[in-house]
Amino acid sequence: VQLQASGGGSVQTGGSLRLSCAASGRTFSTSGMGWFRQVPGKEREFVAAISWSGGRTYYSDSVKGRFDISRDNAKNTVYLLMNRLKPEDTAAYYCAATPRISSIHGDEYDSWGQGTQVTVSS
Repeated sequence: VQLQASGGGSVQTGGSLRLSCAASGRTFSTSGMGWFRQVPGKEREFVAAISWSGGRTYYSDSVKGRFDISRDNAKNTVYLLMNRLKPEDTAAYYCAATPRISSIHGDEYDSWGQGTQVTVSS
């Protein structure tokens, strides 16, 4: 599946952004979707994941309660709403697709979009 992420930008601490990831190719509705982030020099970090139907969501402890992942299977799009952003959220954010129902493990994803940069200033 091909993925195209968008919606990154620069915000101040406490602000919000919504990332979008449009998918094409493999049937989107049978792909678990996830968001990961990476800072240069550091390992990729799991952020959030959502199951095929959207009925199950998973979050890293660092974003739980602030971020919300959702999907619209009719539009082949997954979203990441990021609220109460902190400087430590600054990273390149990547969406990814897995043939599994859902996963929090990056190595179980087989399709990755290009990153979209999120910068949070204090």
